[in-house]
Amino acid sequence: MGIKSFIGRRAKPKKGSSEKIKVSDYMTRKLITFRPEQSILEVMEVLLQKRISGGPVINEKNELVGIISEGDCMKQLSDSRYHNHPMEDVKVEHHMIRNVDTIDGDMNVLDAANKFLESKHRRFPILEKGKLVGQISQSDVLRAAMKLKGQTW
Repeated sequence: MGIKSFIGRRAKPKKGSSEKIKVSDYMTRKLITFRPEQSILEVMEVLLQKRISGGPVINEKNELVGIISEGDCMKQLSDSRYHNHPMEDVKVEHHMIRNVDTIDGDMNVLDAANKFLESKHRRFPILEKGKLVGQISQSDVLRAAMKLKGQTW
């Protein structure tokens, strides 16, 4: 599987620095997740209800197997219309992104901001021992930056 993890610097934090502000301090732990066998229509309904743009896809062992997004659903919607195929039987596993970039929960949250800029991703899952434990979004990083208010940059 193509899961890549970005690990930030592990240097000892200086007193009063932002080095100790970790991704795990700001990540979301209560995630809305999807299963590979779920229908795309179900995913679309959840995305709209919860006002989110996507989410991790996990298996029965809570292992990350992919990401599904609004864009993936839009592509399927377009393909179904073009080919005149109903969407009821279309499953997440056929349209999710399998090559998922993750970041380490111990990474400095400001270093995570650079990963967002480099990758153009909206979210990064966080794994511990191969299991999904959280996710950090761009808005989580902005929240952390507002807490720091530039004092230690």
